[in-house]
Amino acid sequence: MQDDTDTKHATDSVYDRIERARASLTGPQIAIAVALVAALGFTLLFVQDPMLHDSLHNFRHSAGITCH
Repeated sequence: MQDDTDTKHATDSVYDRIERARASLTGPQIAIAVALVAALGFTLLFVQDPMLHDSLHNFRHSAGITCH
């Protein structure tokens, strides 16, 4: 026989997760998350200047990350 908690985990959906996040997160936490996602999106979409790309590439190498 299945326990209710097993059934709940099996039917957990994205909608359920969003509802839990709404109940547990505060307004400022949601605003910060949206701002971070927007800043990352802006950076990835619009900052394609070759000089910036080269500086980030050099930073990755100085941090010990092998790019190629």
